[in-house]
Amino acid sequence: MKRTLLSFLIILCTALAVQAQPAPVYTLKSCLEQGLLNNYSLRITRNEQQVSKNNATLANAGYLPTLDLSAGYKGTLDNTETKLRATGETTKENGVFDQTVDAGINLSWTIFDGFNITANYQKLKELERQGETNTRIAIEDLIANIAAEYYNYVQHTIRLKNFRYAVSLSKERLRIVEERYHIGNFSRLDYQQAKVDFNADSAQYMKQQELLHTSRIQLNELMASKDVDRPFTVEDSLINVSAKLNFDELWNATLQANAALLKAEQNNTLARLDYKKASSRDYPYIKMNGGYGYTLNKYDISANSRRSNLGLNFGVTVGFNLFDGNRRRELRNARIAVQNARLEREQLEQALRADLSNLWQAYQNNLQMLKLERQNLVAAKENHEIAMERYMLGNLSGIEMREAQKSLLDAEERILSAEYDTKLCEISLLQISGRVEQYLE
Repeated sequence: MKRTLLSFLIILCTALAVQAQPAPVYTLKSCLEQGLLNNYSLRITRNEQQVSKNNATLANAGYLPTLDLSAGYKGTLDNTETKLRATGETTKENGVFDQTVDAGINLSWTIFDGFNITANYQKLKELERQGETNTRIAIEDLIANIAAEYYNYVQHTIRLKNFRYAVSLSKERLRIVEERYHIGNFSRLDYQQAKVDFNADSAQYMKQQELLHTSRIQLNELMASKDVDRPFTVEDSLINVSAKLNFDELWNATLQANAALLKAEQNNTLARLDYKKASSRDYPYIKMNGGYGYTLNKYDISANSRRSNLGLNFGVTVGFNLFDGNRRRELRNARIAVQNARLEREQLEQALRADLSNLWQAYQNNLQMLKLERQNLVAAKENHEIAMERYMLGNLSGIEMREAQKSLLDAEERILSAEYDTKLCEISLLQISGRVEQYLE
């Protein structure tokens, strides 16, 4: 019984200690560092990059010879019948048992294969570089996703505070109306309307709590936290947007550093190497082979009872593929693939230009809207203060007071949405230009 009680107390103390642990405080940089270290999709991409690196070897390309060690045994059990041509005499032997034992080392080496081996090695090295590019694309995507979700969480946190303030305003209004209703200054209609508005604001506050919870789970998932429901707080209480971006600088950086453009250029190189591999059939090939081995033969009825060989063998093969029926077709297709790779690169550059222009326009519009909404917020706060003073004096109806309160909340919501939309445009512009990693600085 004492042991049971002691165990219960230990478990209870442990649970209380876990619950008492303060929630971690994250910055954008710490979220990015944890995500880059633990995110499952990024780890899979890095493993795939390692595979492409492992494949880029001279041996895999065919530069190196192959060396085989082999050994074998063969036995035959026959019934033989031999007829001499001169005399016509026939000899029969039953159960003739012959044996052969061999062991040796064999070397095979392709010296020249019409530049096919060279092209194959270059292709493997280019695939290795493309694996690095794929990893970079995955890193940039993850940084952009984590940054967007981080500021989404900040946005929902600010919005929750705004709704909490709205609930407090509605609660105070309900208290005032309820007191004056009981003394006869306000009608039951005013009291019911204040109560409806309070309940509506409370429901909106509860819905916002759910959205904040969802955002927290998504951010934990991007960071590959073991507990996706782990609570945390963020250091930022505002969404700071940058107004210092320059379109020409962004476009020049895109042409030089965009990972998708780099991958398209690598695809172009791979297509040219495939054409080179297809063209290698127009050249002769040279192969060398050699070996060193031992062979032992045992004969049951031969004039020699056994015979053994120990020695070296070697040879050179020179050949030329005259016709295989597919060479011309493969060359035509390889040439088309080179053209398509070039066109896809040009198409991607045009699409990036369009995306950058659209995002830049949205970015500029959001900055202008942000200035206007900040001015509107100042006016809405002044209007709300004046309305509250008049409401307290009884010179303003409940509906008019509610309208002033709603105007204030709408102004706060619009400025919050403008800040978040501007931040999303900023993140996308930096990602396209290959500069999104600056959030790690």
